[in-house]
Amino acid sequence: MRLFARAFAVPALVALAGCATYSGAPGPAAPAPTFQAGDQFVFHVEDGFRLKTIWDETHTITAASGTQISVSITAKGPTVDDARVELWSSPGVVVSGAVFDNETRRFEPPLIRYRYPLNVGDHWQQRMRDALHDSRPYGGIERDVRVRGYEKVTTPAGTFDAMRLDVFMRLDDETFWRHATECAYTIWYAPTLGVAVREVKYAWYYEKGGSMDGVARIPSQNARVELVAYSRGR
Repeated sequence: MRLFARAFAVPALVALAGCATYSGAPGPAAPAPTFQAGDQFVFHVEDGFRLKTIWDETHTITAASGTQISVSITAKGPTVDDARVELWSSPGVVVSGAVFDNETRRFEPPLIRYRYPLNVGDHWQQRMRDALHDSRPYGGIERDVRVRGYEKVTTPAGTFDAMRLDVFMRLDDETFWRHATECAYTIWYAPTLGVAVREVKYAWYYEKGGSMDGVARIPSQNARVELVAYSRGR
């Protein structure tokens, strides 16, 4: 289901992220959530442009301890049948998992998906490498996250007071013929659940070579993710 130019570096990524001046409502800090085996979250996903790929994705906590959380993820749809596992060292800290599509990466250092306690106005940056594909020659993953504020979000699973996060990211997939994929994501995180209840994801890349080098933007992701159901383990 694998559906900015390299001359830029983290400072340029930060400048792009800082261009967004939106801020939501103030609200309380979100503490790290507590998960237990059996917790389950079901998301409906649509991705694509003229012809959408549609599937439901079920995230199930299969084990939770003080040092590791295991998450089984299955995706089912008319043209999708996929399964993978994420490993977290603690809530919000991903040792191995996905950051763009369903490709599993092992992050060094671990990916800080959420930095707890999560406060309105927080901002963090990361550079990571994927230890599973260390031969990629053009550099690692760059990520910039800003917590904008609270918004009320309604999904099929309910209405939530959610924190809006704007994420700007450059991936590690540059090749000889194209620059790295760049991503602009908006995530609405519900502190009462400890997960995102809505995500809007856009991504693109630029080709290399000739007069079109870095000029024509090629869209590669146009996704919407919503929480449709959840249950707690017993």
